[in-house]
Amino acid sequence: MRRTVFNEDHEAFRETIRAFIEAEVVPVYDEWFAAGQAPRDFYYKLGELGIFGINVPEEFGGAGMDSHKFEAVLYEETARAGVQFGGSGVHVLLALPYIKMLATDEQKKRYLPKFVTGEEMWAIAMTEPGTGSDLAGMKTTAKLSEDGTHYVLNGAKTFITGGVHADKVIVCARTSAPTAEDRRFGISLFAVDTKSDGYSVGRKLDKLGLRTSDTAELAFVDVKVPVEDLLGEENKGFSYLGHNLASERWGIAFGAYAQAKAAVRFAKQYVQERTVFGKPVAHFQNTKFELAACQAEVDAAEAVADRATEALDAGELTPAEAASAKLFCTEVAHRVIDRCLQLHGGYGYMNEYPIARLYADNRVNRIYGGTSEIMKSIIAKNMGL
Repeated sequence: MRRTVFNEDHEAFRETIRAFIEAEVVPVYDEWFAAGQAPRDFYYKLGELGIFGINVPEEFGGAGMDSHKFEAVLYEETARAGVQFGGSGVHVLLALPYIKMLATDEQKKRYLPKFVTGEEMWAIAMTEPGTGSDLAGMKTTAKLSEDGTHYVLNGAKTFITGGVHADKVIVCARTSAPTAEDRRFGISLFAVDTKSDGYSVGRKLDKLGLRTSDTAELAFVDVKVPVEDLLGEENKGFSYLGHNLASERWGIAFGAYAQAKAAVRFAKQYVQERTVFGKPVAHFQNTKFELAACQAEVDAAEAVADRATEALDAGELTPAEAASAKLFCTEVAHRVIDRCLQLHGGYGYMNEYPIARLYADNRVNRIYGGTSEIMKSIIAKNMGL
């Protein structure tokens, strides 16, 4: 079947990204892996390459595109090479939609030019210790000062991807108590400068996978946030969060599909080169059947991922469809990557092989952005169950 989701512009972009990865990432990736994060200056290189400005309006220094297909190419190419671009995915996939949707013209003039160049890296802080997927249960507060010039932020966040290198963080906090009718009421979003007094980065978390992506705990003690850095309207944050979940879940779905596709590539290459009992591993029927089954699953996931991409670009991807795509693609990736690792034998368990890193990186896909169980609940509700 001929794939139609990408055009010549996307394929030209793919060639550029593939060359960039080979030149700038692959030679030093082991160093990043050992350090547990990509270096801060790498993000300036991504800015110079134009990665951060693809979907930013031209007036703010971007390319003015309105498509997620270039992001899709990034997912495929990083997975193909067995690398990650640190925590920069949050900068573009999660933070940018909130800035574009909620920021005033004045805020965009302040935020976006430095966003595009990588001079200011953004993260988003939702999850708190003890709340998990229950965002309505967050305890972090932002109280308006008596003179009305700023909010005073207090609380803590955890699992914040990009939290170590971030210069700005979109922090979700309670500005009002929830009501008896709506426990989601009272949440607001703020663009917080990480250099503010009282703002601190706690532990850089030691994760199973995504080792080059800095993930941190954050703490806020009487942090003053100017009223000019409130994003959107006060107390309406929960609805804003829900609005962008579809694009976040699309990103996880497409990334998982790309990982599964890469796993088959790694396994195919390995079994053709590895010899046992005097024959290449690829010679045995079990190997052929396993890879054939994996390829069939990848083909199905590709179709789902591509369909979701087209719907997202058209503004038609519903929450239930995004949940379905995430559930299907992440579960496929789980099965495929596990089987491809098995074909590597003992070497598949060694971090020097990309399949081992891919196995660890992939596991979180069924957790963050809403667990698989949450996805099933959303789908079932949409079915009228």
